[in-house]
Amino acid sequence: MSVDHYENFPVASILLPRHLRRPIEHIYHFARSADDFADEGNVPEADRLANLADYRHELDLIAARSPTSSTLFQALGSTIHQYDLPLQLFYDLLDAFKQDVTKTRYADFAELHNYCKRSANPIGRLLLHLFNETANQTLLMSDDICTALQLINHWQDVAIDWQKNNSGRLYLPEADLAYYGLSISDIAIIQATRTTTLQWREMMKFQVARARQMMIKGQPLARNMKGRFGTELRLIVAGGLAICDKIDDVDGNVFKHRPKLTKWDWLRLAPAALLNLS
Repeated sequence: MSVDHYENFPVASILLPRHLRRPIEHIYHFARSADDFADEGNVPEADRLANLADYRHELDLIAARSPTSSTLFQALGSTIHQYDLPLQLFYDLLDAFKQDVTKTRYADFAELHNYCKRSANPIGRLLLHLFNETANQTLLMSDDICTALQLINHWQDVAIDWQKNNSGRLYLPEADLAYYGLSISDIAIIQATRTTTLQWREMMKFQVARARQMMIKGQPLARNMKGRFGTELRLIVAGGLAICDKIDDVDGNVFKHRPKLTKWDWLRLAPAALLNLS
């Protein structure tokens, strides 16, 4: 199992309170379908952007409390109004998905972090709003967890992203590549040979360590959160940290070995999460 942010979104999980499963489904379907627009194989860029623009228009209708044109947005609008969810978080997600259509390189970590703030952090914040957990420190720890999950997924999927839509998409900051003596052309060679260099291994170790540190910074939120949502969050954090370990175990060669969690890994991680020991 990967730690893709939407694959691991707690959709209708038995760990979550029954009354919140449907609202979470509504948020998930919005995020998942919009993300799919951004990543749709050979669909022309203009068409993908048009689909995302249609979603933005539907959000505008929700903001104006006007009728929407699809069952997806009718349900989403009901959830937004019932739980007073910040609409800006949904707009932020759309901005990030739009960026995925048009942007394939990131100059430095600050630029990548800004993307994660819009592509990942809104999900955690929306969930916390559903649970009425909106203290500033709580939201900041959620941001750390969500950004870390996004980064871990990027490092797990370097090879997949490189081939996606024949675009050579790369989330690794170009400044970090240069620091370790790597270039874009080196990525193509590593992809073709599935053989890494010392520079690549050191660079990936640095990226994983940064994501792990960010996850650990946000981990107190998972430890402190009570009830079923706390258990779910502890499992997600433990899974993310486990993927970090697996990337390190293969020396960052995600071209030859895509690290993922098996059912046995989840069985190993589950007891600590259930006992609030993770």
